[in-house]
Amino acid sequence: MVEVRLENIVKRFEGTTALKGISLRIHEGELFTLLGPSGCGKSTTLRIIAGLEFPDEGEIYFGGERVTYLPSNVRRAVMVFQNYALWPHMSVFDNIAYGLKLKKMPKEEIAKKVEWALELVKLKGFENRYPTQLSGGQQQRVAIARALVVEPRVLLLDEPLSNLDAKLRLEMRSEIRRIQRELGITVIYVTHDQEEAMAISDRIAVMNVGTVEQVGTPKEIYEEPKTEFVASFMGKTNVIPARVVDRAGDRVAVEFGSVRLDGLRYTGDSDEVVVVIRPERIRIAPGENTVSLRGKVDLVEYYGFFVEIIGIFDEHRIIARLMSDKGLEKFKPGSDITFYVDRDDIIVLPKQQI
Repeated sequence: MVEVRLENIVKRFEGTTALKGISLRIHEGELFTLLGPSGCGKSTTLRIIAGLEFPDEGEIYFGGERVTYLPSNVRRAVMVFQNYALWPHMSVFDNIAYGLKLKKMPKEEIAKKVEWALELVKLKGFENRYPTQLSGGQQQRVAIARALVVEPRVLLLDEPLSNLDAKLRLEMRSEIRRIQRELGITVIYVTHDQEEAMAISDRIAVMNVGTVEQVGTPKEIYEEPKTEFVASFMGKTNVIPARVVDRAGDRVAVEFGSVRLDGLRYTGDSDEVVVVIRPERIRIAPGENTVSLRGKVDLVEYYGFFVEIIGIFDEHRIIARLMSDKGLEKFKPGSDITFYVDRDDIIVLPKQQI
């Protein structure tokens, strides 16, 4: 395992700048996720760390070693691809052993290492099967075993679960986390799935159009977003354009339409802001430090373990997520409703310029 450091990485493709000065420090032995929408540059960043692409500007370090232009096999950063990339004509054993055979290791040593890798990914007894005889989850385990058996310094996973169904994705992300913790290896993981990133990561870098918008723990990214993009990208949330109309130290009053919310924390300079309210922070009963939003019910959606009420407040749709359906029978489309939110659960951010 090794610390990975990126310093001002720039990458251009045919005149388009895909990465605009990316700087990151990935700690030794952590599972670090690059998260963002399609086209944000996360896979390009991963390929540059792997040595499958080279930057136009900037440097990459593994520990204290500069590896910017070293080939992948020399820097020992191994990629697990989205499509698994298994040899269909080779058995599971031979797929896993492939990299070891290229190194011309003795057969006995190869057999021991493959056995270790099969035990690690819980596929002992599958060594004589072929990829076509395996489920998607089993194929993904083989691809991970093949990567780990060569003892990489860094393991790179590019959207590894996107080809699996929902149940298998949940199982495999737990397995990836288990393996990472068991080995203590540095893992860099790419996904566009916010829930997946939150569940699996030590830290997350949220990327947008070739830049890093924020780096932090899942809790920091979700509860303390630094930009409008991060707030809106991290799961279902309410992002409402508003304007600061009064200030008192680090507390402000904001308005959207005829709604005024007082006593909200905000340290920015711009008066053009967005108000961010997570749906699960909204209640239908007042509290000691709450502000109120009065409007009309637009829709009630039942999800089993929670209920979402969508209300209209001065033409703005606001979603509340309630963990119990008790007392909600009275709320029908068109009926009056008041949402209550603790002032400290409302995030005010500068409106992001497009």
